[in-house]
Amino acid sequence: ALANGVRRVWVAKDGLASTPAVSALIREGGPVWKKVFGAFILTASHNPGGPNEDFGIKYNCENGGPAPEKLTDLIYKNTTSISEIKICDGAPDVDCAKLGETVVRSRDGSCQASVEVVDGVAAHLDLLETVFDLGAIKALLDRPDFSICFDAMHGVTGPYAKSLFVEKLGQPASCLLNAVPKDDFGGHHADPNLTYAVDLTKKMGVDRLGQPVGAAAGLPAFGAASDGDGDRNMVLGTQFFVTPSDSLAVLAAHADCIPFFAAQGGIKAVARSMPTSGAVDLVAKAKNLALFETPTGWKFFGNLMDSKALFGGVDYTPFLCGEESFGTGSDHVREKDGLWAVLAWLQILASHNAPESPLVTVEAIVKTHWATYGRNYYCRYDYEGVDKPGAVAMMDAMTAATASNTGRVVGGYTVATADVFGYTDPVDGSVSLNQGIRFLMADGSRVIFRLSGTAGSGATVRMYLEKYTPPSGKLHEVCANVIGDLVAVAFELSQIVKFTGREKPTVIT
Repeated sequence: ALANGVRRVWVAKDGLASTPAVSALIREGGPVWKKVFGAFILTASHNPGGPNEDFGIKYNCENGGPAPEKLTDLIYKNTTSISEIKICDGAPDVDCAKLGETVVRSRDGSCQASVEVVDGVAAHLDLLETVFDLGAIKALLDRPDFSICFDAMHGVTGPYAKSLFVEKLGQPASCLLNAVPKDDFGGHHADPNLTYAVDLTKKMGVDRLGQPVGAAAGLPAFGAASDGDGDRNMVLGTQFFVTPSDSLAVLAAHADCIPFFAAQGGIKAVARSMPTSGAVDLVAKAKNLALFETPTGWKFFGNLMDSKALFGGVDYTPFLCGEESFGTGSDHVREKDGLWAVLAWLQILASHNAPESPLVTVEAIVKTHWATYGRNYYCRYDYEGVDKPGAVAMMDAMTAATASNTGRVVGGYTVATADVFGYTDPVDGSVSLNQGIRFLMADGSRVIFRLSGTAGSGATVRMYLEKYTPPSGKLHEVCANVIGDLVAVAFELSQIVKFTGREKPTVIT
């Protein structure tokens, strides 16, 4: 950076900063003349980490959000014509364990640059303190009938959770699991779901399918986990799993409980990725909110958030958005934010629990939501490490058969529409094609297939299944029992066993 003329560089203390914290640093850090114009994030994200596992490089722009495709395409183009690499020879070592600034001067004294070690934890938590009422949340946490458990999964969020829950909110250190960051995530897969967050699910009394196991007595009232770089989240109540799609819908329905939204007159718009269930759509319709269905990827939400500020378009903020892949956030930053989602749930719980009143639980809030809006029974099957040629051949076959599958009756379901999802951005007009294959059934059910762009080695095929039940229907069934016939339909439409050789998924969420 210094050799190429960059005159100010920030490095997070200990080299650790969560993805949402980096966004906060870009947007909130320092006076205007010190503001950074972008950031590199080196991370395995939610994939297995370590010397023999995954490693990725993210670039975030001056708005704090992920680089759009037009920028990453230009970056790639430039890499094809690199003719030399410049190195700042003799630059001093910087102790990343100590906050402070190191000034680097050229030998002839003609120029200088600054390398500053900054506090990534404080930058993020200071922002979150302006978003939430931590006093009300502390009153909830201090109730004798309420306790929490947070699993950092040996990812970057551990120091944030310690500072927030232990030091700021006065909770015992025992409420934290796996809170020491490790470069290989302790040999585990730091993805907050029912398959990999096993320490948390055991603590909260649920199995790999989110069903209760054992006795409820003595279990925490609230559980949450975050991933390797701190931008994803999973939320649970006592023996109760909240799907990411339901979580987004509940947050939208109760957004006015969150000071950040309430002080600005409430949310104006919500957005979800295409594979995410339509639960939030029902809330948007009831509350007359603008609704957007985008491809998977936070950059699409960022454009909507910045519609007015950067593009002179419609102002959609305050803005709430989320993905079924355990990502939720708002326009306080331009990334999904695991800790934000956890605090949002705690804020909602705090607003429903007056002092000395009977405890209103996570499960009660979700079931009341279903009774109001109906329930979108929803499940995702992940086939990880699949042979890529086979996975691509499967997607190509479904793409070629969209016309013939439209109108087809399979297993009692009529395919009203089979298509390949494409998106024209309403803000900048950019077009994103081939964003997943959709089978939209006549009764409103959906089957969707995607190849993941954020998985580890090989290919990951994701299969999404959704079936809606109105408020008058059976709302408390086991999801696997409700969508079982839809699974058989998905297998028939995709021929996934034939193309991949996989009889069962790696992960069911």
